[in-house]
Order: sequence, then C-alpha cells, then structure tokens
Amino acid sequence: MSLPDQPPTFRAPVPAEQPWWWRPEDSTGAEVSLEGELAGQRFESQADAESWVGEIWADLADAGVDAVTLFEHDRAVYGPMSLHP
Repeated sequence: MSLPDQPPTFRAPVPAEQPWWWRPEDSTGAEVSLEGELAGQRFESQADAESWVGEIWADLADAGVDAVTLFEHDRAVYGPMSLHP
C-alpha cells in the first residue's frame, strides 16, 4: 500500500520550529558525522529528542558514536551522555 503524496501546502519544519537536536561525539568529544536516517534529526520538544535517542542509541553506538550532547538551538542542555553501559 502506498501513501499519498504530501499536500501542496506541506512544508518541512524550519529549525526554529524544531530546536532540539543531539550532537553525536566520539571518545575524544569530537563530533561524529552520521549518514542516512541517523543524520540531522531535529525535534519539537526535549521529550521527543530524548525518546528518539532512547530508541536509537544502539544504532548510534554501532555508527561509532560514544556519547551525545543535547542542544536546544545553540545551547547545550546536557551531556555528553555516554552510550556505553
């Protein structure tokens, strides 16, 4: 079953509407470049961002991410938070 195309009035949210995002980091604290669905994720709320990382943390670790830092716009909210047990 295929989904219908987006209506002509649909537009992707701008960063101001989705201010929450995670910076993936390696063990030295350097930012890790991600590709595909893991890259560039932004969220409307802190809760959405936290839920996403809670569901996807193992995939991030497999992609070489050791820790993540949560941002709201340019403000670091908390982190780095390790993805290792």
